[in-house]
Amino acid sequence: MRPALPLRVSPVTPEGRDCQRGGFGLEIHEALFSVGLLIVVAKLAEGVFRRLGLNSIIAYAAAGVVLGPATGLVESGPEVEMILGIGIFMFFFLIGLEELDIRGFFAAVRGRLFLASVLSVVISLLASLAVTTDLLFDLRLGLEFTEALGLAGVLSLSSLGVVAKVLIDEGRLREPVGIQIFTAVVIAELIALFVVGFAISEHFYAGGHGHSLSPLIVATLVGQIIGFTIVTWFVSTKVLPRLIFLLHHFLRVPQLSFGLLLGGLFLVVVAAEKVGLHGSLGALLFGAALSTLPYQVRRDIMPGMRGTAEGLFVPLFFASAGLYLSFEFLKLPPETIAALTLVPLAGKFAGAFLSAYVTRLDAPFATASGLMAKGVAEIALLLLLFHTAVIDMAVFSLLVLVMLAYILLTPMGISLALRRLRHSEAVTPQGQLPPSLARFALDGIRVRDVLDRSRSYPERSLTVKAFAETWLLPEQHDYVVLDRGKLAGIVSLSMLRYLPRDQWEHTPLGRVLRQSTPCAYSEELVEDALQRMTESSLTVLPVADRETKEFMGSISSHEVLEMIVLTAHGREI
Repeated sequence: MRPALPLRVSPVTPEGRDCQRGGFGLEIHEALFSVGLLIVVAKLAEGVFRRLGLNSIIAYAAAGVVLGPATGLVESGPEVEMILGIGIFMFFFLIGLEELDIRGFFAAVRGRLFLASVLSVVISLLASLAVTTDLLFDLRLGLEFTEALGLAGVLSLSSLGVVAKVLIDEGRLREPVGIQIFTAVVIAELIALFVVGFAISEHFYAGGHGHSLSPLIVATLVGQIIGFTIVTWFVSTKVLPRLIFLLHHFLRVPQLSFGLLLGGLFLVVVAAEKVGLHGSLGALLFGAALSTLPYQVRRDIMPGMRGTAEGLFVPLFFASAGLYLSFEFLKLPPETIAALTLVPLAGKFAGAFLSAYVTRLDAPFATASGLMAKGVAEIALLLLLFHTAVIDMAVFSLLVLVMLAYILLTPMGISLALRRLRHSEAVTPQGQLPPSLARFALDGIRVRDVLDRSRSYPERSLTVKAFAETWLLPEQHDYVVLDRGKLAGIVSLSMLRYLPRDQWEHTPLGRVLRQSTPCAYSEELVEDALQRMTESSLTVLPVADRETKEFMGSISSHEVLEMIVLTAHGREI
């Protein structure tokens, strides 16, 4: 946020105390009026805009424009800005929780896709730096190098949420081209976010004053980010879930987990700023760390988080983008407006297309179109840059309008690029799918929804030779084995490789079963079952009744992915 004004304390008389109480109450009432009006108008506008097929973020920004610059009914003040500051941290927490695909990033750090994504970000960054710095064009923005780097990073971001939604709507989610686009955007988004996070933290570290960017400072900041990430990851995945479970068991306090999580978010923000990082980066990392937990756990420890965010902080946050919009950008020189609008666009376009063609990716036009996607995180970051006084109102207003145009147009561009391709009958193998792809399409689907109770299974007394001759399927690697109708275990083809062929005829399946057999339960969420498959290196799980432990059937990753394709059309991300 902008640096706070110095606090001045004056002697207060009894009469003055009464006046101050009245003034304080008046300020609170004005802040409540502004916040209440912004929320009500923003949510009503969201309903109207959705009927027109427009994004809710555009509705929120429009509400801010109407209430702020257009009518003057709402003006930003210290109290409102404090609430908006909380909204910044809440929103970045949700971005980390729901959009960042950390596992997908590490799974894809290899091969042509990684190279293409890196090239795309680097070319786009260089083009944007040409206008955010004075190295080639002096637009008189007055930015230090790291501030210019942060702004260039925002202009180079790609949106995973937008890409995932278009792929679902177009029915390409499981085709090789869809997985290629999805994975490329995962990598590009995380690289650009790291650049922005580093730049904002460096600006925060310097206290908003320029200084030379020495190798020591760079190494210190990178080390702080890595160290903070490791500590946050460990606490969020190992300590926090167990602590909440124990406290729930012993204290039984209503909404305890919600209070602990919300309070924990603010503590993480403070801890991030104590070590020299910006609080928004801490919130982002905290959300990303919690995103690796099972869906059921995340949902249990966050009662009310989404309702609070979507009902209060998110609409208020993006309405403030409209509140701060002004026509001051028209006072900028025409060459500045043209350069800030067109050069980053051209750089993003060139980076996306050149990287796809140079690395010889399949369907380079469609992949490059996916890398062009823009979403709401860019507006959130622009607000952050504005509140930290990196950019002024004129530049902020211009770039927010550019991002709103991106949000409207890039989904249509990606759809058109995908429609130029023929639908492929090929299906991406399970092992090549990004680990968190399912979360964009499986929200709320339970194991019982994909359970086939009519399937038959081999018995443990069956010989390996008889099993291989009668049960093996081309795309299946793991098989559930029964013992007189009860679960015996799972046999994997990888285990049979260690058994000599001359012993297949005399060896029963019971002797080659896996040592431990993880199960799924009929009422649990499919996403949790998929995560258990990934952790156990399996493509199938037996399903049991949680109470009686009775065997009910099995589910496979292939069936779940078919469910994604059949049920995902038209769903909102």
